[in-house]
Amino acid sequence: MPNLLKSFRNSVKHWYIPLILGIIFIACGIYVFSSPLGTYVALSVLFSVSFIVSGIFDIFFSVENRKSLNGWGWYLVSGLLSLIMGIYLVNYPKISMSILPFIVGFTVMFRSFQLLGISFDLKDAHVLRWGNLAIFSILGIILSFMLLANPIFSGMSLVVVTGLSFIFVGVASVILAFDLKKLKNFPSKLSEEIKEKITNLQEEINERMR
Repeated sequence: MPNLLKSFRNSVKHWYIPLILGIIFIACGIYVFSSPLGTYVALSVLFSVSFIVSGIFDIFFSVENRKSLNGWGWYLVSGLLSLIMGIYLVNYPKISMSILPFIVGFTVMFRSFQLLGISFDLKDAHVLRWGNLAIFSILGIILSFMLLANPIFSGMSLVVVTGLSFIFVGVASVILAFDLKKLKNFPSKLSEEIKEKITNLQEEINERMR
């Protein structure tokens, strides 16, 4: 209930940012599948750009929603991590095959855990589709662990795991975006009387907890 009441008072800003990030990650995953014979230099450049862009968007989204979302700190950390990884790949574009899967796996793993945590926040806010976000987040975690545990795959195996990792994280981000949009639009459907009752109830809960 506290998460839901908080969202009533502070509408989620820029809910579409996770949608943009999701599209970027899905596009990266599709590119990996469409160019299985591409060099790791090309993949390094692709990942560096996607990480930098997603990092900047995540940092902006977290700062803008620091008063609206309980998990905004995770978005900030995720954005900083993606930005650092992206800058690292820009400085070392010829990174070896043995290192790149670690970077991708670690970044995808952190982002997947972040999305999984947010899915439980959405559950507390009674968003019915929170389970879809949780499922794709768990799939992303599984694939990221596969990359970290066996970073040197043969041929197509590396392409499949890397591509699916990006796609699952991308789909989870898209689901999150529409869930946040649902939360943003929900307060407008409530009458002023109900809003006032919710506010009074929250104040009474706060008083009793002191």
